Amino acid sequence: MTNEYRSPSPCCSASRPPNNEITEIEPVHGNIQAKQADKTGMVFIPGGSFLMGTNDKEGFPADGEGPVREKTIDSFYIDPFAVTNADFSRFVEETGYTTEAEEFQWSFVFYQFVHRKKVEILNANLPETPWWLPVKDAYWYAPEGKGSDISERMNHPVVHVSFNDALAYCRWAGKRLPTEVEWEYAARGGLIQKKYPWGDELHPHGQHYCNIWQGAFPTENEGRDGYMGTAPVDAFYPNTFGLYNVSGNVWEWCSDVVQQNWQPHTETSRVIRGGSYLCHHSYCNRYRVAARSSNTPDSSTGNMGFRCVTS
Repeated sequence: MTNEYRSPSPCCSASRPPNNEITEIEPVHGNIQAKQADKTGMVFIPGGSFLMGTNDKEGFPADGEGPVREKTIDSFYIDPFAVTNADFSRFVEETGYTTEAEEFQWSFVFYQFVHRKKVEILNANLPETPWWLPVKDAYWYAPEGKGSDISERMNHPVVHVSFNDALAYCRWAGKRLPTEVEWEYAARGGLIQKKYPWGDELHPHGQHYCNIWQGAFPTENEGRDGYMGTAPVDAFYPNTFGLYNVSGNVWEWCSDVVQQNWQPHTETSRVIRGGSYLCHHSYCNRYRVAARSSNTPDSSTGNMGFRCVTS
């Protein structure tokens, strides 16, 4: 096990060290039979044109948020919620699927959630993001390592799932991951160049609209939004299209490969969007709707999940 872990951008997530060559082939760790998508409960997003990205000074130019450009998109359906632990449980029960974290036998956990006396922490060198710890036996059903469980979090987004795991789930569900353009178009909810899915003010009427960090990152989270880690997928108000938690809670995998001019850390890095419960304006102000980050397709952390779409 090498200790050359990497962080794609501040606080957002951490990447697995290089293992074998990453390919574009979808791994099959179980008996996955593709279904026809059940659109029940999905949100219909009418096609159209919109202004993608931002020129806002709060943005991160190195992330490729700008310049603002017009995009035209076809109609599609999208899940109103991120895939939950309950959803993923049904997938695993039916297919016998094994996630990549289980194959690697570890995943990244935020340091405040780790019970050091109960779990094994692997050696790591993450000078830019020391709050990420590689924990042995941290999986989607044991998010903080051995001894933890999701029994009280079945309606929370599944985490510790890689891009490849998300592809496998989508195949089983007869769906797919959204493109980055589809994701931002849906997340904006029809609003034009607003900072958040609900407008430009982070706390309208003094209320919390997303699950992010409050306090001094990374030492003190005051939890004023009601959550220290993940929140239920239906927490807070939906955007105008009826989508929940497209800002904060967990990063969501998109299908796009990061382009070369964005300087990815590998040529196969995939886009993640939406920010997470670890985002904070002082350090990782990436819960804005135009914000973006990336990770390698075999990486998994306690703050990355996904939602599905279908054409």
